[in-house]
Amino acid sequence: MADIKRLRLPEDDPTFGSNKIFDLFKYSPAVTANGLVFIAGQVGIRPDGTIPETAEEQARVAFQRLGAILKHEGLGFEDLVELVTYHVDIENNLTAFREVKDEFIKADFPAWTILGVSSLARNTLYIEIKAVAAARK
Repeated sequence: MADIKRLRLPEDDPTFGSNKIFDLFKYSPAVTANGLVFIAGQVGIRPDGTIPETAEEQARVAFQRLGAILKHEGLGFEDLVELVTYHVDIENNLTAFREVKDEFIKADFPAWTILGVSSLARNTLYIEIKAVAAARK
């Protein structure tokens, strides 16, 4: 049987606020299995549930959320091995997204797949980031 660990955030987590959304939709923010950490898609929603108006700020919040999950797993952005990003209105938002990405991922670049989509979970969301990291031994 695989060695599997599911992340449960503290209920007062400063980045997420609580586990409410994970419990409501019945998923884990991250699952570690066989040396890899699979991180659920992160969007630009603040802990209070508000969504920034610009794609750039949503990207920044999504990366902050991704960083918080990595930290809970004892990891950093340098441990990412794969990044998959979903973009509504990719033609107008990709340049700003790349600039924000460069603030968080500075070296040891992961594989990256960029996908344009027509919509995300809420109609005011522009960006979602899904990632896989290598767990530290």
